[in-house]
Amino acid sequence: MATFDISIKANYVEVQNAIAQVKKEIANRFDFKGTCAEVTSSDTEIICIGENEFQINQISEIIFTKFGKRGVDTRILKTRDTIKSASDKLKRIIDIVNGISPEDSKKIVKAIKGTKFKVQPSINGQMVKVAGSKRDTLQETIVFLKKEFPSLPLTFDNFRD
Repeated sequence: MATFDISIKANYVEVQNAIAQVKKEIANRFDFKGTCAEVTSSDTEIICIGENEFQINQISEIIFTKFGKRGVDTRILKTRDTIKSASDKLKRIIDIVNGISPEDSKKIVKAIKGTKFKVQPSINGQMVKVAGSKRDTLQETIVFLKKEFPSLPLTFDNFRD
């Protein structure tokens, strides 16, 4: 029985490299000199701090550009609203998506079952496992999912015969 896993994963090495490039560009750009503009990050989010909305938008644009140049799918980045902190600085948090949400998992399973492919999808935490008897059927399922869910940065792992 052949199987594969469907998930959403960020390449954290490339994410950290892209964030390092963003920090370097912010430090070197003339329009950010002498301002409080900065970027901090953790495994699940990127925090942009700036003095005004224009700076926050510029920092966000730099982040998306650097991620794209590093080959990191920018669809894993989900921007939240800008909030004003107590010290009159603006702060925007950009979440790094890791794992498929339960709603999206259900949509994926429903779409696979609706195709009449001879495969068995099952939700396994933040991933979907697909099992089938033929390798070709699983490959057809992957092609179908890429077409059906273009807004999701799906990754297909652990393909086993």
